Amino acid sequence: MRTYHIITYGCQMNENDSEKLAKMLTDLGYEATQDPRSAAILVMNTCSVRENADDKFFGNLGYMKNLKKETGMLIAVCGCMMQQEHIVAKIMKNYPFVDVLFGTHNIEEFPALLSQRLASGKAAYKVKTEGGAIAEGIGAKRRYAYKAYVTIMQGCNNFCSYCIVPYTRGRERSRKATGILQEIKALADDGVKEMMLLGQNVNSYGIADGFKETFPDLLRQINDIEGIKRIRFMTSHPKDLSAELIEAMAECDKVCKHLHLPLQSGSSRILSLMNRRYDQAHYLSLIEQIKTRIPAIGLTTDIIVGFPGESEEDFEETMNVVKTVRFDSAYTFIFSPRKGTKAARYVYDLDKDTIQRRFQRLLETQKVISGENNAALLNKEVEVLAEGPSKSDITRQSGRTDDNRIVNFVGEAKAGEMAKVLITHTKSFYLEGVEKKH
Repeated sequence: MRTYHIITYGCQMNENDSEKLAKMLTDLGYEATQDPRSAAILVMNTCSVRENADDKFFGNLGYMKNLKKETGMLIAVCGCMMQQEHIVAKIMKNYPFVDVLFGTHNIEEFPALLSQRLASGKAAYKVKTEGGAIAEGIGAKRRYAYKAYVTIMQGCNNFCSYCIVPYTRGRERSRKATGILQEIKALADDGVKEMMLLGQNVNSYGIADGFKETFPDLLRQINDIEGIKRIRFMTSHPKDLSAELIEAMAECDKVCKHLHLPLQSGSSRILSLMNRRYDQAHYLSLIEQIKTRIPAIGLTTDIIVGFPGESEEDFEETMNVVKTVRFDSAYTFIFSPRKGTKAARYVYDLDKDTIQRRFQRLLETQKVISGENNAALLNKEVEVLAEGPSKSDITRQSGRTDDNRIVNFVGEAKAGEMAKVLITHTKSFYLEGVEKKH
């Protein structure tokens, strides 16, 4: 068997890395299989942002031990978890059947490590402790023909007290604009309509490397590339969101009018403990600026509930910001202590019932707001980039609006095509409609 299967945990950056690994395996003559039991090589690309991701990985890895005995498959593990010494030590001690292990800083060495394992019959482990220049020209076997991930930078210099990313992805380093633009032009020539620019903090693109080009400069250059319909990006840090970026978003017709701006907490006291380097007033000021310049902006966010020391008053501050901003959606999380971060050493004195009660209140409030925001689009016409059949109803097509709302619709538009859709029904987290023919 010359087949492979990749299991991806975590964020879009990990998804992009998995697409690169798939390209490497394809170049080696392997074919993808949707069934991990039929794979000659199984790759597990890990995430370490939350504890449940760790638990899920080790649970699945234990299951793979028996599968390996039955099929003789090779098992490779990589990603953010492998950049933590205690994780690697645990794998070496308790999971010695793992054949290949590497981290986020040496993904390009996967083919060599696999070759080493096949030639020697011995496990091949290699994890670089620090990240150097981002490797160019790796290529990717894209999951979608019409949209692509493009990593413009890696790492983070912010060291938020709860976050493991600076330790697993390293310090900030950016790709030169020439390499990024060449990649995007090639993708556009290949029919890609939507580009998702990736970085742990895209707003600080090029700063650590002393580049003259800012992130807004890069957006303007990408906006001029023919063939592209939409440009998205993740993620923005509030402390670095500039007036220049807001202006670029307003002026560039291909840059989607959607901004993901993590709040994390509405309490200035908790934000200080999180080392976020902005307060509630600054965050709300940014929201006012962007809504003034781009009234139709779609806003999404991240919020952590139950951070160590969070009082009822702190939580109410978060709720007040949510009600003031009226996000279109929010990714909500219960605080998860990460070994090696500053917050893991904080006194954690909140009981689970209190945290769960707060979490449910936040979910219910955001659901109502999301539903009301969507209801404003009833009987309106929106432009959608079709993504194929809906996951919930295969008789309908599905796609996203410019401001990142999901739309399930009756129509004939194929994946990658733009469609005008009349909204006929609205739900809390998606819209329904009918494609209009013009």
